Amino acid sequence: MPQKDPCQKQACEIQKCLQANNYMESKCQAVIQELRKCCAQYPKGRSVVCSGFEKEEEEKLALKSESK
Repeated sequence: MPQKDPCQKQACEIQKCLQANNYMESKCQAVIQELRKCCAQYPKGRSVVCSGFEKEEEEKLALKSESK
């Protein structure tokens, strides 16, 4: 049986918030930040729901190294 994603609860909270706020991300920054905090606690690849944040970080790092 696969392990439960450690950040699934936070991901669900984001979905609830977005639905309740007509998908306006600006109104859900607090819950998005909670998911980022959760993702920071686990090694890369441990949480499927964190994979989007991990990809975002990789892209930022790539852009920084290109601009040098």
